[in-house]
Amino acid sequence: MGDGFLASFSSSQRALECAAALQQELAAASERLPAPLKVRVGVNAGEPIAEGDDLFGSSVIAASRIAAKAAGGQVLVADVVRQLVAGKGFLFSDHGYHELKGFEEPVRLWELRWDES
Repeated sequence: MGDGFLASFSSSQRALECAAALQQELAAASERLPAPLKVRVGVNAGEPIAEGDDLFGSSVIAASRIAAKAAGGQVLVADVVRQLVAGKGFLFSDHGYHELKGFEEPVRLWELRWDES
């Protein structure tokens, strides 16, 4: 994935908790750095293809494409993820529908409001 990395979680809730914690820790650490350190995070849910320690397939590709749409310090999630964590205390802002390269239909993206979750 170039300069990126992939993490897999047993639930969407755990993925969002990790994404929020990552952004919070980086924001705190950036206060001590000469320039802020910001990463883009994309979260998707699905059934990837597993080969050894690697994951492949459309759900993985979509997560990568979603991360590419995010700005530094931002967590964008697919609508399926937002639906899976409904009622669990996460806050989101609607970012509308986006075309993802290689996918036929636009995907509705939401920003995880990690500074308030």
